[in-house]
Amino acid sequence: MSKGVEWAAHAAVMMIALPEGRGLKAEALARYHDVPTAYMAKQLQALSKAGIAQSSRGAHGGYRLAKPATGISLWDITAAIEGHAPAFRCTEIRQNGPCGLKRKDCRNPCQIASAFAVAERAFRDSLKTVTLVDLAAQVLQNARPEQLSDVGNWLESETMPLSDTS
Repeated sequence: MSKGVEWAAHAAVMMIALPEGRGLKAEALARYHDVPTAYMAKQLQALSKAGIAQSSRGAHGGYRLAKPATGISLWDITAAIEGHAPAFRCTEIRQNGPCGLKRKDCRNPCQIASAFAVAERAFRDSLKTVTLVDLAAQVLQNARPEQLSDVGNWLESETMPLSDTS
């Protein structure tokens, strides 16, 4: 899994705290997390394309969540960044080499591919149960009051009113 999933999840959790009609520029989110702006922008564009984030262009542009945080899961974010294709792709190497099976002997799925498919379903199902609201609640529960105050002050200084959305 790429760093982009982590960055996108952190950015999405940050966007929960945005006041109505306000957004954050990719540059601000990149600065906040001390990551490259171009790479953060790429993750935000993927979230926007997936309908998770809403982008607004221009001088008063930025990003905000496109739908309620209760309807956005970690799987939604992962799929937006990594895609929906399985992480494991069986290439049927059991048919290779000096003792390889004949194609006709491979009527049943490869046991290794089957095991990975079961694990991937469990992984995806688990991510689908964790929403941004769940994550935000954990952040609030574990943060020190002064840290929350610092974040609030930062958000107040960095958010901007959004112009027309696209």
